[in-house]
Amino acid sequence: MRLSGDRQEFAWKPACIESAGVCYSPPIMPADIPVKALILAFTNAPPLAAYVINRLQPELLCFFVPESAKTQVEEAVQPLVQQMPKRWDWVVTPDAADIIACHQALSRTVHDLLRTWAVHVGEVVVDLTGATPAMAAALATVSQPWTSRMISLVDAAGAEENDQIMVDGLAKRWVQGNPWDESAVVVRREASEAFNQGSFRAAATLFHTLEARVSGGQKPLYRALGELALGYGLWEQFHYRQAWEKLKTSLKALDMASLWGGPPGLKALLPLIKANSGFLEKMVLDPAEVKEGVVLDLLAHAHRRAHVDHDPERAMVALVRALEACAQRQLFKQYKMRTWDVQPEQLPEAFRETCRTCYLDDVDGKYKLPLQSQWRILAGLGDQMGQAFLRDWPKMKPLLDAANHAVLGHGFEAVKGERVQQLSDMVMKLTGVSEPSLPKFPTLNL
Repeated sequence: MRLSGDRQEFAWKPACIESAGVCYSPPIMPADIPVKALILAFTNAPPLAAYVINRLQPELLCFFVPESAKTQVEEAVQPLVQQMPKRWDWVVTPDAADIIACHQALSRTVHDLLRTWAVHVGEVVVDLTGATPAMAAALATVSQPWTSRMISLVDAAGAEENDQIMVDGLAKRWVQGNPWDESAVVVRREASEAFNQGSFRAAATLFHTLEARVSGGQKPLYRALGELALGYGLWEQFHYRQAWEKLKTSLKALDMASLWGGPPGLKALLPLIKANSGFLEKMVLDPAEVKEGVVLDLLAHAHRRAHVDHDPERAMVALVRALEACAQRQLFKQYKMRTWDVQPEQLPEAFRETCRTCYLDDVDGKYKLPLQSQWRILAGLGDQMGQAFLRDWPKMKPLLDAANHAVLGHGFEAVKGERVQQLSDMVMKLTGVSEPSLPKFPTLNL
């Protein structure tokens, strides 16, 4: 054997090996798909180790061995291996019977090794056939973030003939399973909690990590949940079309998953996702320059900032913007007036001169109406909503002053939560919007 950096290359021998006068031919391998990386625990029984390697044909191979077993790997396992891994290495435990020693040896080595080899989550298979109890416990624990399958060759006594594998004259049975298929529920709850707290990208990362770890039948569920979280994250950033596409796709997959059971709480989730997808669809397909749904979305956005994030500064910003969007919608819908490019002739006579002298942008030459003027013009045009704004102005002004003096406004004073609630109540009353009509993000209880 020749050592070259972190790569060890075998001097390969023919498949039929002369050993003590007996020609050993490795058994015919079942049709397993070659794996990316294999961590193989070995203490003795070279034919069993060789069988596992030949069956899985790993691209990358790491032996987990006690010091005393290294010679056997070189002299007894290597000659039986039919196809050379691209790279291989080993982790040596100082005491195969001490779980702490085994755990330390692995945790100090194997994670860096897998990163160096560019192995991704879910691409590792772990073989426990040759492990002592301490080695098996340590390997199962340390490899958990990376593995998607654990295997072992066990005694096949009493097993059906079809389940038996003859290796070196011994009847064995191939046992395998994915620990993540059951333990995924813990991470799924963590991801759901992150989603419910508004950490949509973190939730998506956890769901997509589970997708990589669980077995094939569960992958579509976690892929859909990951895309769902990304969709709501895009919505939170007002990327309506991209959010709609994500929700549409994930809704179909989650609906299919619910037909086969799915996690508890999944079926109850679907109607709200469907309603949200419908809301986004109307927003996306609405051809108007000023979309009516934006007012509802801004009010819902402000509610989430106040009650989910407990962030009154950003909640206040969203409320002021919702107030302006409402005036913009009314002016555009009823009077075809663009507040960002208004013509003085469109305004009531009393506002034209002020518009010409105060609202001209000297960069692009357009007349742009500020928030208060939008509402006063609505009132001057006889609009009932504008007139209601003027009646409530004495109550509204101190609240808008608080927004203006806020750190995210134009001042240096933190906004108080009660000011946010007072402005929210006034805006909801003025716009005639009730809380049940606002789009509501789902709560994941999975």
